[in-house]
Amino acid sequence: MTSADPYYRPALARIHHEGFGFHADACAPGILALLDDVRRRDGLVVEVGCGTGLLTRHLTDAGLRVVATDASPAMLDLARSYAPDAVEHRVLVLPDDPVPECDAVVSTGHALSYVPYRATLEAALVACARALRPGGVLALDLEDLTTRDAQMARPPTPWLGDDWALITERASDAPDHFARLMTTFMRRPDGAYERGFERHDNVLIDVEGVVRPLLEAEGLTVHIGLSFGDETNMEGLMVVVAHRPSA
Repeated sequence: MTSADPYYRPALARIHHEGFGFHADACAPGILALLDDVRRRDGLVVEVGCGTGLLTRHLTDAGLRVVATDASPAMLDLARSYAPDAVEHRVLVLPDDPVPECDAVVSTGHALSYVPYRATLEAALVACARALRPGGVLALDLEDLTTRDAQMARPPTPWLGDDWALITERASDAPDHFARLMTTFMRRPDGAYERGFERHDNVLIDVEGVVRPLLEAEGLTVHIGLSFGDETNMEGLMVVVAHRPSA
């Protein structure tokens, strides 16, 4: 992603907000349970890839203090309105921007997979781990190498809203690469539709073989599974929950 041509420009940001809130709703109960101790001690949560604030609002409504971050300015503009109780809304592009010191880092929607190279993803994971205070929690999802075959088997997918449409196609250039090719149609005030396009490239990683030892080397205890709680996630999505021991 570049600052001149970011992922989730205004049209797709609104479509994501209106059409894809189900993932945050499904993940929220499990994540809130993982953060219960953080909430009780009034700890600080950094959400990486907050999007339009769909999960952020669940977190703040539960009484958590949240710094909501995303690489997309358009997403953050919507998050400021939808989840105004966050401590801060901040543009953050990993691994270059520093992650604030905190008691928890959370990320859903495989936000950390939106990087150009495996080394970039590994650096982003290390940055998140090093931001954790003693007793801190890391809870995020990533696209595993198995994502490629599962997603490439799917046909093009249409999504329809009241004044928008989205068609998602899929592509892959290598075993550790997967892309969504998204064509958007937004109705203008004159009734005509404006067409847009975004290609979202994701790095796939061997979560068990690479992520576990990477985070363990940073002093975290690591659990890898298929969900944060009881939700059912897409094929190939792996959930990583890690803890930094208390001092």
